[in-house]
Amino acid sequence: MCKSDVAGLAIAILAAICFGTNTSAEEAGGQALSPERIRSITSAIDGEAIIANAKTTKDWLSYGLDYSETRFSKLNEINAGNVKNLGLKWAYNLESVRGVEATPLIVNGIMYVSASWSVVHAIDVRTGKRIWTYDPEVPRTGGYKGCCDVVNRGVALYKGKVFVGSYDGRLVAIDAVTGKKVWEKDTIIDHSHSYTVTGAPRIVKGKVLIGNGGAEFGVRGYITAYDAETGEQAWRWFCVPGDPSKPYEDASMEAAAKTWDPAGKYWINGGGGTPWDTMAYDPDLNLLYVGTGNGAPWNRKLRSPSGGDNLYLASIVALNPDTGQYVWHYQETPGDNWDYTSTQPMILATIPVGGQPRKVILHAPKNGFFFVIDRTTGKFISAKNYVDVNWATGYDANGRPIEVPEARGDKSFDAIPDPHGASNWHPMSYNPITGYAYLPAQNIPMNLTAQKEWKHNASVPGNPMSGLGWNLGYYINVTPPKSQPFGRLIAWDPVKQEQVWKQDYASPWNGGTLTTAGNLVFQGTADGRFVAYNAKTGEKLWESSTGTGVVAGPATYEVDGTQYVSVAVGWGGVYGESARATDKEAPGTVFTFAIGGKAPLPEFKKYQSAGLVQGVKYDPANVGPGTLLYVSHCAFCHGVPGVDNGGNIKNLGYVPAEEIANLKDIVFKGPFLDQGMPDFTGKLSEDDVMKIQAFIQGTADAVRPKK
Repeated sequence: MCKSDVAGLAIAILAAICFGTNTSAEEAGGQALSPERIRSITSAIDGEAIIANAKTTKDWLSYGLDYSETRFSKLNEINAGNVKNLGLKWAYNLESVRGVEATPLIVNGIMYVSASWSVVHAIDVRTGKRIWTYDPEVPRTGGYKGCCDVVNRGVALYKGKVFVGSYDGRLVAIDAVTGKKVWEKDTIIDHSHSYTVTGAPRIVKGKVLIGNGGAEFGVRGYITAYDAETGEQAWRWFCVPGDPSKPYEDASMEAAAKTWDPAGKYWINGGGGTPWDTMAYDPDLNLLYVGTGNGAPWNRKLRSPSGGDNLYLASIVALNPDTGQYVWHYQETPGDNWDYTSTQPMILATIPVGGQPRKVILHAPKNGFFFVIDRTTGKFISAKNYVDVNWATGYDANGRPIEVPEARGDKSFDAIPDPHGASNWHPMSYNPITGYAYLPAQNIPMNLTAQKEWKHNASVPGNPMSGLGWNLGYYINVTPPKSQPFGRLIAWDPVKQEQVWKQDYASPWNGGTLTTAGNLVFQGTADGRFVAYNAKTGEKLWESSTGTGVVAGPATYEVDGTQYVSVAVGWGGVYGESARATDKEAPGTVFTFAIGGKAPLPEFKKYQSAGLVQGVKYDPANVGPGTLLYVSHCAFCHGVPGVDNGGNIKNLGYVPAEEIANLKDIVFKGPFLDQGMPDFTGKLSEDDVMKIQAFIQGTADAVRPKK
């Protein structure tokens, strides 16, 4: 045996000891992941590497693949001609039971992916084995502080460090080799408010960028840049103005304040605008683009009584990434009134406009319109609805929506799209070969009725989730909505502003998309499938079962000359907490496929339900008051008892009768605190719990099929 063979064997043994894999260097294609090799690979990843990788897309180095967030891979080993031969290579257990929304990062056979509760996993792609995990130990008792499940959309990688934003608002730098914490920063300015972080950080010019969520809880949104090496704060830009009695942070805040009515005391209610997801970067223009969130509360008449655009809600804002200085904005939903965030993924592209190539932003936010915006100037180019909408008839030449008066009226209004959005955070992709964007679209019926009396952070029976700090300014579904639910995949031509093809699904809340030079589009579905389509025609070419529903966006990459496709699966998110489209359940799982893969699928368990609850004694007079208490404390997580079917949180109409009969033992310092259930001690009384019991059993009795 020569010295190089001995060295290779030593590396393989070291990898097995340190990282728990028993695969030899030969079995791993001669690329065993020793600590030294991982250090060498990950230390080379910086902004230039992300730009260079965009030319080949062999790795997946940033949340949206590249700085333009296209999710378009130039790899074509897997293509429309052979995708039928795609098979599973391995499945990795993320050991989570809540929502998984992350797109994995992959560099030279090393995968970094996050699961629920912001836990990060490092995986050897060649073997599917764990390298390390890092748990930021988010307090489970704080799960209620977010609107939309205890999720995390992914990590960033830069010069040997992996960065994750924890659900409770910390930014953590992790050693990419060992999984040990290097540094940690608290990104939250006021812990008396329910801020959360669920989005993936981005790295631009040596700075780690992170936003936050929490607009429903009455917070003021902002984005912060931290030095990737030291963790020191470089700059912070607020999305909405603060207290007008104090100096404004910059000229952009002073200008924004002119669009808010101080009579609403918006600074007390926070204002919202939280930039909880989308970012993109143009290195040539040196502009960072940020999508901002909804108003707090949703109802503009309450936060800004005399009206106004309420900048910079529901906008795309361009910032200087060196300083955080405002450059320009375009507001997609002026005076947001319906939770129409602009935090949905944006894509930078160059397309023909008026016969000339133009640098644009492609964006399909919650409000149902597909926007094309000049990314140099922020000038509006065009907008066209990609689903049916009823709040506006279109946009005028100046980029202002032509609103329907009823949308802001005092009567109950079927908001179409509803606050879940015509699209949500689930990533779209753009294929420059076909010229199409591929976006998950949906409708989730919801009716809004304006509240005339509302107070910040007041727990009022009947006010949706107000017992946990929600501030909406609306009652939900007091009048039953008439629209129909749907989920679909749309191929959209941004030049012609029209739909090219579509695929309809069994349910809303389907996963993000990936498109490739192999003329393919990949997407996971709410009903538990991972599907490949012909990118030009929409023909379904292949699918694999995933057991439970898929919400995250997939990634594709090359290792040792072989193209792989991976998707992280774990049903959840705000819709997935209380509803589902499969009868299976499984832990969060990364599925990885390649041509010729023959690994068996993991076993999927049948979703466990105790049957419709019955036999719990209650006073019928308590059903009405119990309804209001349930709406203000339980509804958005558990759904309607016996009507919704339960998501990653159980529907209380389908749990054992003894749990409902002994409900006080569960809601007061109960057994599910470590799973994220709130402790209602001090928020509810035992008498309140009896009324909620009455509502649960009474509703189950009302919907029970008659014999």
